[in-house]
Amino acid sequence: MANGLESKTVEAPHIDQDEQIRSQEIIDARERQGRLKAEEARKIQALQMTRARIREQLSRTSSERYTLLLNTELQQIDGELAKLA
Repeated sequence: MANGLESKTVEAPHIDQDEQIRSQEIIDARERQGRLKAEEARKIQALQMTRARIREQLSRTSSERYTLLLNTELQQIDGELAKLA
């Protein structure tokens, strides 16, 4: 009888430790996911700000070559935004 009782008391800490490890893994995964979402949001915001700056420059330029360059940059930014959205 003593052997059975001892094995149960030895198993209990292992089970608790396994549960703690699983809980920590879940928390870590959620934190990683939150960081990735925050990073993606920052990228989107930076691209939107760059896009606004380019549109402002487009409204002020009279140079054909510069307009072509800005339009190319605008298309690239729109493509990146589409990938992230």
